[in-house]
Amino acid sequence: MLRWASYCPLPAGHKNNFFSESECYFQVFKRFREVNPDLVPKRMTENQAQTIAVPVEEIEKLPELKENPFKRRICQVFSHDGSGNLTFEDFLDMMSVFSEAAPRDIKAWYAFRIYDLDDDTYIGREDLLEATRLLSRGELHPQERDEIVASVLDEADVDGDGRLSFMDFEHVVVRAPDFLSTFHIRV
Repeated sequence: MLRWASYCPLPAGHKNNFFSESECYFQVFKRFREVNPDLVPKRMTENQAQTIAVPVEEIEKLPELKENPFKRRICQVFSHDGSGNLTFEDFLDMMSVFSEAAPRDIKAWYAFRIYDLDDDTYIGREDLLEATRLLSRGELHPQERDEIVASVLDEADVDGDGRLSFMDFEHVVVRAPDFLSTFHIRV
């Protein structure tokens, strides 16, 4: 697995926190604790915020994620170890990126990571086929999925290498009028 940090467009040491301090400590922590109150203490130390991890199966039950076909992948992208289990810091990053205040380029970066299902820093044909399978909940025939993938690559693959780089992806996504409203979770 490649280390994503070396490809991330964010400055070194950047924290994905686009919340005000009160939102961060009151609303987001409350949501995190509600997922598993037996595991998450009422008051958390800095060390606990980095080490106590709520299992992915419980995070996936959040109302905002439970119907999302990418719920497992979203959790994997935001978990520090790729397992999908989220510490409070991981959860804070996820909720921050999905907040209204997060900039479009940050949202695009994480959307790209979510669709890069094999973590090779590109969205390739297999990633797109799997994404169409997930989005259609398996109701499309393989030929229909192939046609969709060919159309996406034809439209978005600027350099013609048969896969989407982050730049290819961002070029399309930033022009999508509903991207910001769909890549969003209200706290």
